[in-house]
Amino acid sequence: MKLIIHGGFFSESATNQETKRAKQDALSEVAQLSHNYLVDHTAVETVVYAISLLEDNELFNAGLGSQIQSDGRVRLSAALMDGKNQRFSGVINIQDVKNPIKVSQKLLSYEDRVLSGSGALAFARKNGFEYFDPITLQRRKEYEEKLNKQHRLGTVGCVILDRHGDLAAGTSTGGKGYEIPCRVSDSATVAGNFANSFAGISCTGVGEDIVNAALAAKIVTRVTDGFTLRDACEKSFLEMKEFDGFAGVIGIAKNGDIYHLDSYPSMVWALYDEKVRVFD
Repeated sequence: MKLIIHGGFFSESATNQETKRAKQDALSEVAQLSHNYLVDHTAVETVVYAISLLEDNELFNAGLGSQIQSDGRVRLSAALMDGKNQRFSGVINIQDVKNPIKVSQKLLSYEDRVLSGSGALAFARKNGFEYFDPITLQRRKEYEEKLNKQHRLGTVGCVILDRHGDLAAGTSTGGKGYEIPCRVSDSATVAGNFANSFAGISCTGVGEDIVNAALAAKIVTRVTDGFTLRDACEKSFLEMKEFDGFAGVIGIAKNGDIYHLDSYPSMVWALYDEKVRVFD
């Protein structure tokens, strides 16, 4: 069993050591709890569990504490992919829900598995997801002071290889802040979140760059075609340099290889193989 999670890029982590440590501690706790959960649950179930914990922590830009768009509203996107069954589900720009990753999980069993905007919200309400306001006082303050112009990027993600050898990946984001309302990021697309029986990948960074590179799907396809996970990631990142792409990934291959790569020094992540380890 292998588990890796990330908390996205945080520009403030480079200068605020207290915030950095808090995020590292939170990721460590989530990794431990999720590993315990994985013992008796599938990869898909544990991905949802782990990302829900991150969505509920206001330190991260997903769920509670998400960035506010230019019109003063928070719109959330999340995706889930079951590598065993090759099924992808997600919600794009959903408002006023607590855990968009759980809405994505609910969609896995439907024929129409990616919903956006008001349709995603209607589906969530119909399935018992109650009203929830994800805006925190800190995010409101940043919005009012226009501090988001510092280009803070944040997403959370998780990739898991379970005891049956099945892979799953999930990603959730609150966006980049001050974007055009209803901008679509990579997180709820196969560019930002992808898994099959060979590998699983979750991305973070500039969504447009990740989409331009078709990053997650490209890496997984290369592993499927015989690349090692490391070689697949490094070749894909080398190609992103051609257009100065900004991204990070976490991934697991079916043989248990774990990989993390970023193009910026402040991506916070953690893994659990034999014990919890936290990195930045």
